[in-house]
Amino acid sequence: MKKLFLILIIGTLFFSCKKERTFHITAKNAVTGEPYPGLSYNIERSWSGSFENKYKTVGSGVLDENGEVYFTKRLHKNSSYSISVAAPSNTCYMNSSDLHAGGEKNFKAEFEFAECAYLKLNIHNINCQSPTDSMRFRSKYDYENQWQGWTTYRKGCYDFDSPDYFKVSQGTRMYEWEVIRNGNKTTHSGSVLLNKGAYETFEINY
Repeated sequence: MKKLFLILIIGTLFFSCKKERTFHITAKNAVTGEPYPGLSYNIERSWSGSFENKYKTVGSGVLDENGEVYFTKRLHKNSSYSISVAAPSNTCYMNSSDLHAGGEKNFKAEFEFAECAYLKLNIHNINCQSPTDSMRFRSKYDYENQWQGWTTYRKGCYDFDSPDYFKVSQGTRMYEWEVIRNGNKTTHSGSVLLNKGAYETFEINY
């Protein structure tokens, strides 16, 4: 298992000293919703010392068969706590929600992962008009809230085939591309379904 961690920070806690709180950690696949049992988790406390910050592991364990765990901790005033979960092997996407309250004494930390797939991207200006033709594109997964940034413009009679597969996350990868030709701008879209471990090709023909 990779020694790679996602971390949720509970900010400085202004509870009365040693206030007990209940925590709920979950880990699931972002695409399928399936839980990840057996992942290890760790809880670390940090606080300001006389000359430097101090750190102490105050809890650890593994997620149960449902990919979750409940526990209670007595929390120190003016301390911060981080919750980390080890990523599954062959992980290409990791995300965590903000730690959020689920009642007066309960907190929930949600971790999502997606495993790797492999993709070739082929791009062809099949209707080239002039060297001023321009095209740019961006992508996102259906489980992401925001698009990635636009690429730089591909100019003229652009023609490209990926020489090799590159590693991406599983899931539905959506593409949007913008074409400027003869002063006119058009926008197009498409998607490719990537199962974990699969090898796929996506083409942008414009």
